[in-house]
Amino acid sequence: MNLLTVRHLTTEFRSDAQWLEAVSDVSFDLRRGEILGLVGESGCGKSTIAYSVMRLLARNARIRAGEVWLEDVNLTEADEDTLQDLRGSRLSMIFQDPMTALDSLFTVGHQVIETLQEHLNLNTAEAKERALGLLRQVGIPAAEERLNAYPYQFSGGMSQRIALAIAISCHPQVLIADEPTTALDVTIQAQILHLIRRLLVEEQGTGVLLITHDLGIVAQVCDRVAVMYAGKIVETGDVSSIFSNPLHPYTKALLNSLPSQGIARGQLENIQGRVPSLADRPPGCHFHPRCPHAKAICRDKAPPLQRVSDQQEVACVLYD
Repeated sequence: MNLLTVRHLTTEFRSDAQWLEAVSDVSFDLRRGEILGLVGESGCGKSTIAYSVMRLLARNARIRAGEVWLEDVNLTEADEDTLQDLRGSRLSMIFQDPMTALDSLFTVGHQVIETLQEHLNLNTAEAKERALGLLRQVGIPAAEERLNAYPYQFSGGMSQRIALAIAISCHPQVLIADEPTTALDVTIQAQILHLIRRLLVEEQGTGVLLITHDLGIVAQVCDRVAVMYAGKIVETGDVSSIFSNPLHPYTKALLNSLPSQGIARGQLENIQGRVPSLADRPPGCHFHPRCPHAKAICRDKAPPLQRVSDQQEVACVLYD
């Protein structure tokens, strides 16, 4: 069952007198009770997809084409009142930096309780009791005392736990986690990811879109993977297929740059060059200037994403 359906999404940013595509004709599904990893280098458009789905784009950005469905609700056409009702209840998000995601002027208890009262219509006593339970669920020690503390009194890992408590407080159908562990050490990373899988995916059947550049995290927690490059999805598949048999040269290069994978393959390497800017994307396959296997056809033709097996899709004319 698909909880989130994205079809032909194209998102643009205005720069000077022109509109530049950050996300180009992207389609994917997020199913109930799964974690879909959206991976790629910085600048590939991963976070733009997240903000497009949430309809939280900057003023100089717009969704030019495509549709985003949260089950039976078309988010691309929903009015602001509908979106306000959905955000935090059926659709939730964890941001990259927990220290800026929380409001430093209010206690963490106030911020959790406010979310509960806004979406679940609880009175203050009920919301406070529920907030305490949430803090205990995500592993905040001495929860009753910490309810009255301010965000600056918590470490980065504890702050992210509180952000997670707010995100899961109303049992969302879909959670978007945008680099939720980047600023944390590896031990805390593992704890946060374990909480997301246990509290949301396993206990509630929530679908999680996990945005990351860390393929090690993807291998640990994701069920399926979508690989992005320069605004396009270039390969999708289940984790096992992607890691054992990557088809796109970019996917292979990402895996070979990961020590645990590259050393095992005897191919540890860096990807030469960089992701092109929005204003300077090459014709044809955007990856061809960095691809060691590029042919003339790669410069002339942008390959569509095509299904090549039950488990994988790839956008490459040379995949086989």
